Amino acid sequence: MKVVAFNGSPNKEGNTYHAIKIVADELEKEGIITEIIHVGNKSIRGCTACNQCVKNKNEKCVLPSDEVNEWIQNMKGAEGLILGSPVHYSAIGGTMKSFLDRAFYVAGVNNGILRHKVAASVVAVRRSGGLPTFDQLNNYINYSEMLIPTSNYWNVIHGAKPGEVMQDEEGVQIMRILGKNMAWLMKLVENGKGSIKEPERERKSLTNFIR
Repeated sequence: MKVVAFNGSPNKEGNTYHAIKIVADELEKEGIITEIIHVGNKSIRGCTACNQCVKNKNEKCVLPSDEVNEWIQNMKGAEGLILGSPVHYSAIGGTMKSFLDRAFYVAGVNNGILRHKVAASVVAVRRSGGLPTFDQLNNYINYSEMLIPTSNYWNVIHGAKPGEVMQDEEGVQIMRILGKNMAWLMKLVENGKGSIKEPERERKSLTNFIR
């Protein structure tokens, strides 16, 4: 099995990376391959709401000149995902959000290709805004019918300079437990295939409140 983690920080090996790496180390102890993709230093344009991905249904965003479509296929080929972001004004880093908006919309309109994969969010923050950012990341996972492992607290770790999060004893424990629980949940899903019937995917009902 494989997990793909997306590092939404502009810093390749900043605190977001270290948070992801703690989780990834626990996954690898359980024989699960992990790959960390650096998103936060790229130039990623936001979704233009053109809906061409809905029309084409080819698992691609039509916007050119970036790596979003490659990353969508990385997500499709993995059994698990980790979404990691720093905190910018109590929110997801801008480049990471542009990527997630496009990738998760494409995935949703292409037969829900992320449905029932295991996914977790992690956040690195200096002081405040960790929980709003954590909630925002989880919105993508919840919308996609993915399965969420938990830890013994919210998945937020604290530090300012790169590597300082390793001094956050409680934060490190949160990430370790998350990694263990994620590996366990992934194995449950894998071992349940073929013996427990998966619920059929329903066509989404869209309701507007202005008639």
